[in-house]
Amino acid sequence: MKVIYMGTPDFAVPAADAILKAGHKILAVFTQPDKAKGRSGKLIFPPVKEWAVSNKIDVYQPVKLRDKENVSLIKKLSPDVIVVAAYGQILSKDILDIPKYGCVNIHASLLPEYRGAAPIARCIIDGKTETGVTTMQMAEGLDTGDILEVAKTVIEDTDNADTLETKLARSGAGLILSTLNGLESGSITPVKQDDSKSTYAAKLTKEMGLMDFTKPAAELERLTRGLYPWPCAFTKIAGKTAKIYAASVIDATGTPGEIIEVTKKSFTVACGKGALVIKNLQPEGKGRMDAAAYLNGNKLTVGTML
Repeated sequence: MKVIYMGTPDFAVPAADAILKAGHKILAVFTQPDKAKGRSGKLIFPPVKEWAVSNKIDVYQPVKLRDKENVSLIKKLSPDVIVVAAYGQILSKDILDIPKYGCVNIHASLLPEYRGAAPIARCIIDGKTETGVTTMQMAEGLDTGDILEVAKTVIEDTDNADTLETKLARSGAGLILSTLNGLESGSITPVKQDDSKSTYAAKLTKEMGLMDFTKPAAELERLTRGLYPWPCAFTKIAGKTAKIYAASVIDATGTPGEIIEVTKKSFTVACGKGALVIKNLQPEGKGRMDAAAYLNGNKLTVGTML
């Protein structure tokens, strides 16, 4: 099939690679514009652009995909299908109507649950034990199109958003090949989503990482995993911000936010229910470290409030 591929982050790379290696022709890649990084302001390629350049595929990075010149370009390329994976822009009806087989989205949730920008983080934070990838025939609404195929994935207690994204990206790569074959052969029957069961996975913000120790420890532990590697859960220790990367839950009591135990390897903070053992963190202005290394250079005592 002749494919236009639209995607931006690491999540979208395995599917693009699988499509190419399966023998389909990728006419072009559309991805978000390069972004400036750090104090130097050096422009960094999105991961999908890096992949496309390495495979000598034409890359387009429009600020607004829906502009007339981009619609005209896509019509001229005449794709059989447009495959979209975490692209970051809405496709207008003019574009949705171009390909013979329509536009297919690889979405990292079991639709209609977790429509929106951050399904991977949100399902961990919410305590789900299962998620997956859905291929969907794109429509004008936000992730509202008909379901084509689904592949489920177990969420392990040790999964964070980074490890789960890797699993789902691999799963999505296999699923899109099955979906493209099914569309071409006519063997797939699209299924309408049940809108009454839909949930929304809004964009992540830095502010949502602030740890509220009046909440149950289990909820905060999921927050540390769901918000890793960005924006990360964080708290204040002695007035300085510390990102919390790894913690475990124990059954203990105390005033929420109070350090109730300090050992050589960790420190424990009381929560609204249970307590959180902090094992790995990044203090303000420092690199990531185990709690043992942090405690070597920072004196924490029982009774300190976070």
